[in-house]
Amino acid sequence: MINPRKKAQLHSVRQDVGGLSLIEIMISMVIGLFLVLGATTLYVNSRKSADVDDAVARLQESARYALSVIETDVRMANYFGLLKSGSAMDNSVSNQVNNPSPLTGVLGASAQACGAQFAYDVEHYVEGSDDAYGLGCAANSGEVATADTLTIRRAATSVTAQDAGRIQACVNRINGMVITGTMTCPGTNEIHDLVVNTYYVDQQSDQSTSIPSLRRKQLGTICVGASCVPGFNDVEIIPGVEDMQIQFGWAPQSTSTALPTSGAVIYLPAGNAGLAQQNSQIVSVRIWLLVRAESRDATFTDSRQYSYGTRTGTGTTNNLNDTSAKTSKYVPSDNFRRILVSRTFFIRNVLAV
Repeated sequence: MINPRKKAQLHSVRQDVGGLSLIEIMISMVIGLFLVLGATTLYVNSRKSADVDDAVARLQESARYALSVIETDVRMANYFGLLKSGSAMDNSVSNQVNNPSPLTGVLGASAQACGAQFAYDVEHYVEGSDDAYGLGCAANSGEVATADTLTIRRAATSVTAQDAGRIQACVNRINGMVITGTMTCPGTNEIHDLVVNTYYVDQQSDQSTSIPSLRRKQLGTICVGASCVPGFNDVEIIPGVEDMQIQFGWAPQSTSTALPTSGAVIYLPAGNAGLAQQNSQIVSVRIWLLVRAESRDATFTDSRQYSYGTRTGTGTTNNLNDTSAKTSKYVPSDNFRRILVSRTFFIRNVLAV
């Protein structure tokens, strides 16, 4: 017979080692679920924030790269080796009539694709079109109709040998001329390849028909078999650029000399009559680039109002190809992230007074 005292002790031990009750288990599970939910929410939010940061970083990197490519060209505009200016070329566009070696009738169709004199209009070292494409040569797949274009003319920095398949600058410290084919360059002169780059925005990119891109028409050589002739190639700079707006820094004639000053007093869009004023010059280029993400973000809607360049008029538009609204502010109202950047580049090779 079990001692009653021992029986009570056994009962007490069984109570001490008993499991959790159902209520306690349910409470523990609820607390655990809250902890898991909190950790999951934290991870999802952190991942979402990281994705946004990555998208913005990509936009910034694309903008920096595009600006760096354009900057190199703009700063070197009007550089022609030993010659101080493209206007001193004996057979430049304005000097064709009185020169014994004009380029009219010498250049082939490939070099004249963007215009009969476009490839050697070296007096106009910087020019562009405002809210339009304006080139005689077609865009790669279709231009953004209201984006600006920017054309830079200069010589390459390196001295090279004469190449019949290119357009080149043959220069000394007094004068020079544009040569191509079998045209003769005096042996005492330097030869530089002529650089003509026109930047524009295309509706498509090489990687996708749904992504716009910054491209340029680039003077170079076009070869068919063993035959090479001067001509323009179409090259993509970077995808994602949705719009480009340009203004030129204009410097008037000095009050004490007949030469223009070297400091911009006003910024004007391409085609403005003031830019053609006698004894004035373009000394800088101000540029805006609107860069768009390559893919949509379903959690984001871009309802911002973009006002830049000549897009400062009344009204808004969500279509950059609507030429009737080319000066309206841009409100895309879609799921793409964007960044708007602006830089001003000063041209090194201008007259200084």
